[in-house]
Amino acid sequence: MKKILLALIAVFLLLECRAQQKTASDSIMITIFLKHQEDKNLKEINAKLDANKFHEMFPPKFARVVSWYVMMGVGQVVTLKFPASKLRDVNLTLENGAWGAFNTEFYPTYNYYPVWKASQQNKNQ
Repeated sequence: MKKILLALIAVFLLLECRAQQKTASDSIMITIFLKHQEDKNLKEINAKLDANKFHEMFPPKFARVVSWYVMMGVGQVVTLKFPASKLRDVNLTLENGAWGAFNTEFYPTYNYYPVWKASQQNKNQ
């Protein structure tokens, strides 16, 4: 009985690891700079976003917001995580919703923190 239980636990752990690996390789992160168009004041920017229905379409429902900051003097910086197959949809959402209010820049992004943390632990050993 003990061997059967251990075998079931091993199978469960193997399947869980594979599921996590698939999720990680299927998703991407992208950091988006929504740069204020300096020829517009905040009221004009918000009016354009409302006219474009930006807040209804962004962020897309399939995306998870990792972070969203205001960078003074630049605009907003948003990092999204989503399935790689949805990259075109994210692009279209921004083209249809943000353009005219923001200039946009996109940067592929990954989480470096675990790498840095491991390197710090290795230095301390």
